[in-house]
Amino acid sequence: MPLTILRNLYRQIVFDLKEFLLNIQEFFFFSVRAFVTFPKVRTYWRDVLDQMTICGTDSIPIVLVSSISIGALLAIEVGNLLEDFGAKTMLGRSTSISVLRELGPLLMGLMLSARFGSRNGAELGAMKISEQIDALRAFGTDPVAKLVMPRLVAALVMFFPLTALSDYAGLHSAAYLAEHYHKLDPGIFWNSVYPRLLPKDFVVGFLKAPVFAIIITLVSSFNGFSARGGTAGVGRSTIKGIVVSSGLVLVANFYVSKIVLENM
Repeated sequence: MPLTILRNLYRQIVFDLKEFLLNIQEFFFFSVRAFVTFPKVRTYWRDVLDQMTICGTDSIPIVLVSSISIGALLAIEVGNLLEDFGAKTMLGRSTSISVLRELGPLLMGLMLSARFGSRNGAELGAMKISEQIDALRAFGTDPVAKLVMPRLVAALVMFFPLTALSDYAGLHSAAYLAEHYHKLDPGIFWNSVYPRLLPKDFVVGFLKAPVFAIIITLVSSFNGFSARGGTAGVGRSTIKGIVVSSGLVLVANFYVSKIVLENM
């Protein structure tokens, strides 16, 4: 009996490993196809504009709510800590680095992974289940160029202004709490921000925007294209896309910061 259990466990592990490697291979080819279809952006420019509205304009409220909340919380907690050491005047410097380098881009990426990524997974998954993607192929249309490429281009374009908006909202909410909660003069707050900001503070933050755009769009779209098993399969593919893209955003956030800060 123990040998049978171990043998079945071994077979399951081997099967899962093969399936994982196969998915990695399929995702690689899927990503290459998405980038190769970039020259067709003129053909599908209306789809690009529609996706820019969805992932850009419609995502402004959730980005603002998250960045304002974390900026205010950061000002309160960091301000209380600095006040114990008599360094409250450094609150602006501390919050600006945290927001510009890490929290602004990261929150934007996670929020859009949940909002934009889930929409991609559910919409493309439903099209896959209802055989609309197969119908596009039957009519001679490349479904990757029609459905994935516009989403990728829109995300690459719109994630930059959303990152800037997230940074702006986070910094100003921190400044507001510094003035009204910690009774810190606004001039002192902003004077500790602007003169000490370095180019790498902006590079490390804004470089994450295209990385997150590629991860969220391709992972969610790939899972949508891979959906099977009816409406329950659409739900599974959508959830899987959100979980995987969010995890990859966190990993990419670390490595982008590490690489840029070590080389600038």
